[in-house]
Amino acid sequence: MTAQIIDGKAFAEGLRGRVGTLAASFAAAAGRKAGLAVVLVGEDPASQVYVRNKGKQTLACGMESFEHRLSAETSEADLLALVDTLNADPAVDGILVQLPLPAHMDEQKVIAAIDPDKDVDGFHVINAGRLAVGLPGFVPCTPLGCVMLLKDRLGSLAGLDAVVIGRSNIVGKPMAQLLIQESCTVTVAHSRTKDLPEVVRRADIVVAAVGRPEMVKGEWIKPGATVIDVGINRVPAAEDGKTRLVGDVDFASASAVAGAITPVPGGVGPMTIAVLLRNTLVAAHRNAGIDLPQDAL
Repeated sequence: MTAQIIDGKAFAEGLRGRVGTLAASFAAAAGRKAGLAVVLVGEDPASQVYVRNKGKQTLACGMESFEHRLSAETSEADLLALVDTLNADPAVDGILVQLPLPAHMDEQKVIAAIDPDKDVDGFHVINAGRLAVGLPGFVPCTPLGCVMLLKDRLGSLAGLDAVVIGRSNIVGKPMAQLLIQESCTVTVAHSRTKDLPEVVRRADIVVAAVGRPEMVKGEWIKPGATVIDVGINRVPAAEDGKTRLVGDVDFASASAVAGAITPVPGGVGPMTIAVLLRNTLVAAHRNAGIDLPQDAL
């Protein structure tokens, strides 16, 4: 068996296209463009690249991009004051504070300061609570993107056994909640789960988000299962001084057993920004009191 490759890059491109079309309709109806504010504190190279890509894609979809770049020495009080300003700005529909923050800042305190209705990253405790009880709210972008890929591949997920490897607030926990909403039978596993290979081997759906390079082996995978690899790990390449990106799944062995699998790169990664733009457009419609066509995104 050779697994079908789940092309997250192509799906994300299609999602951005739909966002762009609806963003134009929103601007015509609201008399303004949807707006996303991104706050970057410090000089982390990976964060700088990510923020730059977010800005480019936001503009490409016909939305306003408001970037706020602050020095690493910025005080927590000044960052919180900026968040308050963005909360009150009617041109800003979504607010994203890029993580990680400098050590002298309390990330949870900063996230809690964001208006939950502008929390397009879905990290606010109110949005986490809304997800837990099945109320409308914003969901973290990566797990929502994973569910989109799964439903595109499998259709209905009802009745399937799913194992989520990882229990973070950003991916693992919301991923499990979303799969429960899709009527899956869900097991949340992690690096300390007893007999983890056997637990994974029962699953029709495997979502790997544990942060360990190529931890999940092909022999762990149930034949025909769908594998979603959320991991992005940089490891040494064959050439001296070079590196390469790998996921949390051993792609070579798993792709020989699975029915479908996401590659790294080109799988889950491109979905994150596309879903962020989707969430921003949803926020814009809610903030403006304009109905969004059902199932449009």
